[in-house]
Amino acid sequence: MEKLIDENAVLSAKEIKKLNKKYKPLSIEKRIEEIYNDFNVEEIMLTSSFAATSAFLLKLFSEVNKEQEVFFIDTGYHFDETLGYKKALTEKYGLNVKSISALKEEHDFTTKDETWKKNPDFCCSINKVQPLESIKKNYKVWVSGLMEWQSDHRASLNIFEERGEILKFYPLLDVTKEERDKYIEEHQLPFHPLVSKGYHSIGCKHCTVPGEDRSGRWNNNPKTECGLHL
Repeated sequence: MEKLIDENAVLSAKEIKKLNKKYKPLSIEKRIEEIYNDFNVEEIMLTSSFAATSAFLLKLFSEVNKEQEVFFIDTGYHFDETLGYKKALTEKYGLNVKSISALKEEHDFTTKDETWKKNPDFCCSINKVQPLESIKKNYKVWVSGLMEWQSDHRASLNIFEERGEILKFYPLLDVTKEERDKYIEEHQLPFHPLVSKGYHSIGCKHCTVPGEDRSGRWNNNPKTECGLHL
């Protein structure tokens, strides 16, 4: 099939609009299949936090392209259960996972300084945003499992969004919470172990408490995003 996007082209607003029009009526599975018709696997960056229901997106991608790299940002502050969940999903779905992290001296600074207590934005910037920034330049498309119902910011997105010099692709964007839960139940997908303890959005252990949807993240702080998707 002929690619919709010229391999050497920088996407224009018109081309991004064309992609959104093409992908909007497609099923999630078809969207994921089609991304490999419009882009090469080497141009696609898939990230996963291996959080509450990460198995949803990862299973879908593993069934379409086993070569796809999955980047995990190891902040150094993850719950042990998150690392165990990452290992379990990697083995279950044969994932090609690569971990990336902050420079050691910068991460060590946030540990000694306990930066998450006084400036969580800065802590996220060092341990989450900057490690990904260092590899983003190697890719054209960044795939993420964001869904509209998760936050007001996410409700304002399109399936394809230009973010700086990379194209964001949200194949699950318009999936409802009910549709997600139904898929998880039908396919018996494993949840993150902390979900059964009341955690529904899981990040670093310093900044995550039990709570519905994203209410347990950065508790008592107006912050709702780590900065990766802003």
